[in-house]
Amino acid sequence: MAQIPFPTPAPQSALQGVRNALPGTRNLQRLGLALILPIGLLILWQLVVNAGVYGRGQLPAPIDVWRAAEQLWNSGALVNHIQISVERVIRGFGIGSLIAVAIALVVGLSPIAGYLIDPTVQAFRAIPSLAWVPLFVLWMGIGEQPKITLIAVGAFFPVYANLVSGIRQIDRKLIEAADAYGYRRIAMAWEVILPASLPSLMTGLRLGLAQAWLFLVAAELIGASTGLGFLLVDGQNSGRADVIVLSIILLAILGKVTDVILQKLEGYLLRWTDTVKV
Repeated sequence: MAQIPFPTPAPQSALQGVRNALPGTRNLQRLGLALILPIGLLILWQLVVNAGVYGRGQLPAPIDVWRAAEQLWNSGALVNHIQISVERVIRGFGIGSLIAVAIALVVGLSPIAGYLIDPTVQAFRAIPSLAWVPLFVLWMGIGEQPKITLIAVGAFFPVYANLVSGIRQIDRKLIEAADAYGYRRIAMAWEVILPASLPSLMTGLRLGLAQAWLFLVAAELIGASTGLGFLLVDGQNSGRADVIVLSIILLAILGKVTDVILQKLEGYLLRWTDTVKV
């Protein structure tokens, strides 16, 4: 009897072998690629300063920004500004996201609620962040409450829009099967709808977090005496371009760090999905 030939596995490339043997190699490669553009921008920045395109009062050299950071760090002010801003973003993002998830589930589960709520929410979504500031000051004064509320507004819309879109793209057969097994509104939302739309929710959370950092600067215009938004405006008022650039860099770094944390959480929660892993 003739033997059935079995396919032999393709030989593993040397690069794949190294990656399997050293799990940290791929992470180092990613980090190296991610640093290419920032380093290039830093070099370009220094070249523009050396060429005298702008004066040092308009565009400080990287070393000037570093010295400004050192000065604020040694005085303890920099740590305080960072801590206050991070706390405001976390609180506003948390409140805005929870409200967005609750309303999106109602809209996604009920067509009538969608007709009633969604058009108004989409209309409010087009309002610029600074347009809310005078109204919140009139309603809540100049304390922490209007700042947190404004950040929550910024986080709300991306989370809501992405989750509603994810719910509406769920396979109808999945809903019908869950209904046949006796799942009703709350159980359906928690055990079927939310897990099925989790990829869209995580995308919305990451976009909402980015929006929270954007709205932070507008929020810290409301009678703030601390925070990176205040530091940015204070640098403008005092003519300190080095402080302005430092504030922008810190906002970018903190925004990226918090996004990476959410990205890691997304990877953990969606580890069951059969998608391309980059």
